[in-house]
Amino acid sequence: MSLSILVPQDQPCPFCVYIRGERPFTFLYKGTDLSVMVTRGQRGEPHLLVVPHRHVPTILRVTDEEAARTTIAIRQSARAIERAYGSVGIAVWQNNGKPAGQAIPHIHFHVAGTLKKGGTEWGNVPELSLGVTETIAQRLRPHFDIDEGSA
Repeated sequence: MSLSILVPQDQPCPFCVYIRGERPFTFLYKGTDLSVMVTRGQRGEPHLLVVPHRHVPTILRVTDEEAARTTIAIRQSARAIERAYGSVGIAVWQNNGKPAGQAIPHIHFHVAGTLKKGGTEWGNVPELSLGVTETIAQRLRPHFDIDEGSA
């Protein structure tokens, strides 16, 4: 099966580098097959990334098992955001291909609490320090519950 979607060509893949621990990043959850990361570019209150560990560029190559586990992690991330932040809205999105806004060639899902003004921020956002993203993770951790067997 050929892949016609034009994906970014970043090498090495930033997500693979973070997952392997070669560069620091804040993890809300790091399991065997997937992680939930606190992005340094917060587009919501807060903004998380659900990232399967297997390097797959788009949703077209995800297995049924990966899709199921990822969906559970997305749901648990949304629940944690609602519980910890009292968000009145939660946005979930995923981009496939550069024309769709994909910036990293590794499938990932964005889960973000909506901003007080509504929606999420689509423009440029500042890059937060790891200390700030760790504070976000600490606020979410008591509310994040996932069964290792399902994620």
